[in-house]
Amino acid sequence: MRDLEFVTVDVFTDRQFGGNPLAVVLNGEGLSSATMQAIAAEFNLSETTFVLPPKQKGNTAEVRIFVPKAELPFAGHPNIGTAFALARAGTVYGEPVDPEGLVFEEKAGLVRLELARSDGEVTGARLTAPETLSVGESFSADLIAAACSVDADDLSSDRHEPCIASCGTRFVLAEVKTLAALAKASPDRRGFAGLFPGGDFTGVLLYVRDPGGQVDIRARMFAPLKGVQEDPATGSANVALVGLLAKLDPADDLDLVLKIAQGVEMGRPSLMVASAAKRSDLVEETTIGGSCVAVMAGTIRLL
Repeated sequence: MRDLEFVTVDVFTDRQFGGNPLAVVLNGEGLSSATMQAIAAEFNLSETTFVLPPKQKGNTAEVRIFVPKAELPFAGHPNIGTAFALARAGTVYGEPVDPEGLVFEEKAGLVRLELARSDGEVTGARLTAPETLSVGESFSADLIAAACSVDADDLSSDRHEPCIASCGTRFVLAEVKTLAALAKASPDRRGFAGLFPGGDFTGVLLYVRDPGGQVDIRARMFAPLKGVQEDPATGSANVALVGLLAKLDPADDLDLVLKIAQGVEMGRPSLMVASAAKRSDLVEETTIGGSCVAVMAGTIRLL
């Protein structure tokens, strides 16, 4: 018999029951991958993280990230929420949490995080993506339309064709023309299976520019083959998006900052601030961050 301590955090929001919920298992040392996957399926949230002792001295922790049906090498809201949870706890396996920043060891590499505070209290975090932007294959509008239940004419190719992009985790990024097109989208499992039979991507991020609103981008992300019909906030996809948009900008040097809203159609509105630094026509760094709110704490008793 063993007790695992966990907390849940709502990420990319300033109020409970908004944003993207995350479960953080604080003492996951010694668990098998199969057990971690089973616990993630039990929580049935878009992601669950497991905190392990760091392999290298000076790092904060090793963090493993699971969606209900698979492990991810890197993700956005799990890192932000885990950093928030550990900062609130104050220690990781008996070691104090560095108030100046955290470093997580993950499958995609080292993830560095800075904490955000208000009146001395930790309120969120910002991460730097573990990999520089990479852009992969493109897809036809017909394939994306079939996967996301929109019309091919709803998709825009003015800036780019639907394509794979990654700053640590691969997503298909596709722009739609209107908020109405974004609102009517929904995932189709058969369409997803036909989109990329090998399944070597996490999901599809649809986005639309929203210059008349309070944000720059509105987005939705579907990953039904990974057990996530729709995600309220996807930091790893949106950090790739800001990198892609910076890459496509004709300026050789650019600091691009975007406010991105996601989860609105789900009733769990989320707000992310993503940035990209481009120098000499190369996207050198991408970041994403936001606020968090603590929700629950409890114990899992393994029999």
